[in-house]
Amino acid sequence: MKKVLTILLALVLVASLSTVFAEEEQHFVIGMSQCNLGEPWRVAMNDQIAAAAAEYPMFEVIYADAAQDNSKQIADIENFIQMGVDLLIASPNEMEPLTEVINRAYNSGIPVILLDRKISNDGYTQFIGADNVYIGRVCGEYVADTLLPDGGKICEIEGLAGTSGGIERDQGFREGIAKNPNLEIIAHNNADWLREKAITVAEEMLQVNDQIDLFFCLNDPMAEGAYIAATNAGREKDMKFIGVDGLPTPDGGIRSVMDGRLSLTMVYPTGGREAIESAYKLLVEGEELEKDVTLGTEVVTPENAEEVLAKYGG
Repeated sequence: MKKVLTILLALVLVASLSTVFAEEEQHFVIGMSQCNLGEPWRVAMNDQIAAAAAEYPMFEVIYADAAQDNSKQIADIENFIQMGVDLLIASPNEMEPLTEVINRAYNSGIPVILLDRKISNDGYTQFIGADNVYIGRVCGEYVADTLLPDGGKICEIEGLAGTSGGIERDQGFREGIAKNPNLEIIAHNNADWLREKAITVAEEMLQVNDQIDLFFCLNDPMAEGAYIAATNAGREKDMKFIGVDGLPTPDGGIRSVMDGRLSLTMVYPTGGREAIESAYKLLVEGEELEKDVTLGTEVVTPENAEEVLAKYGG
């Protein structure tokens, strides 16, 4: 009996070692096309992709930064196609201009995982991202019910025009504030998701409007920009500021809520780890991926910010 058990254990060990060696011999090149690295949230996305990929020795990730330039991102993806990467991860700068080249990669047989931002058709393998309409709606309802229950005037600072997430967050926010008829969006403009541009946009809004009760900004860096502009004008105590991203970093939105600059943010997961896990399922395990993966989110307010920060490792 002992001899039989020894043989069985040996067979199991051999099978396990064979699997390990087989995985070590595999090599997959993943192209990561990032729309820009000017946003801390996108730096975090790349960092999370790198950390997750480091757990799989068969993966090599090559990164390209489009710096918010559609033509640059198209060229980056064309380069990945020419290289014959085994899988493409892309976060499109804008929806329409990037659709054709992403379709070309997909139709050439390269699996495509879209992170955070969509294209205008279903020519991709998987989309991973949170529900931006829902996020915008939650922000709008919080304004309508809690921050400005008696109504007020709102300035909205949007991201880069033509991005799916920005369009959807704006849609959801307007749906959310509609429950309070005394709320009015009196100005809106793009700041391309960037803090420095948001300072300038907010300054212009402050100069034109004597009464502003709240700035709704489609991400946290732009909300910080609006706060800086209002502080420089000596008006920050007259209004509230909300954003989206909720990074647990020292300069992230969760700490901004804790420090009293923002009244609300929403945790917006990058999906970086999930993208690498999907790549492993597809390339190594041969599994078929579900078309859409919706990531969860959390509301961050002064009441729970410390708890959320601890949860996400801040």
